[in-house]
Amino acid sequence: MRKLSLVPQASLLTTLIVAASANFLADVDLTWGSGRGKILENGNLLQLSLDKASGSGFQSKQEYLFGRIDMRMKLVPGNSAGTVTTLYLSSQGPTHDEIDYEFLGNISGQPYTLHTNIYTQGKGNKEQQFRLWFDPRLDFHTYSILWNPQQILFYVDGTPVRVFRNMEGMGLPYPKNQAMRLYSSLWNADDWATMGGRVKTDWSQAPFVASYRGFSANACVWAGGRSSCPAAKGTWWAQSLDSPGAQKLKWVRQNYMIYDYCTDSKRFPQGFPPECSLST
Repeated sequence: MRKLSLVPQASLLTTLIVAASANFLADVDLTWGSGRGKILENGNLLQLSLDKASGSGFQSKQEYLFGRIDMRMKLVPGNSAGTVTTLYLSSQGPTHDEIDYEFLGNISGQPYTLHTNIYTQGKGNKEQQFRLWFDPRLDFHTYSILWNPQQILFYVDGTPVRVFRNMEGMGLPYPKNQAMRLYSSLWNADDWATMGGRVKTDWSQAPFVASYRGFSANACVWAGGRSSCPAAKGTWWAQSLDSPGAQKLKWVRQNYMIYDYCTDSKRFPQGFPPECSLST
């Protein structure tokens, strides 16, 4: 659902704008779906729905250049095979940057697949996939993206599941110059989403509904060609994994990771990219 237009390069970070709220009426726009997206409870709850005619989506009113984004989500319950619920940051244009969560549905009783990816200058191919240690359909859980000049961290309920470090010194691009907006969507992808497309969407279960609460963006806001950061940005600006965080990440990778592009020899027959030499 991206628009193709370039975002100008960021200038120096200045002034004070704090983007932290939990009211969807103030913070997001419903962008597609012909009424299938709804903001309820005076802006405290947002729901996206999918039926055979269309899915739905929303985007943040503001763009960000570094920050911490949190969203509480409850995924499509029951038989969600074929559906994909997304939460991602993205700039615009053919050389866009992007930081992705994609939740791939499954038949009732089977676990969701949490798919993550990162695009830099229009190139992705950095996928990692996980199972979750809880059922994301039963209650709201917090999914977070921490993006600073040193690294990108993915968190689930405060537990780190992925780190992507800035390795420009090794000649690898890193998303740092393009402002990104937050997007979310619920759509049908039964050609690939569940067991490689072998399990199709059961439209008798429609409408499929994903729910959202507690959107928070403690971030540098892009406006008027400039990026402005909160005074308290130190809570995330220089954050990295401490020793307990590294142990939690190791636990996730050992027990819940089901795919890592750095071990896919079919994708990289001539050798893995340099970032794969780093221990995560």
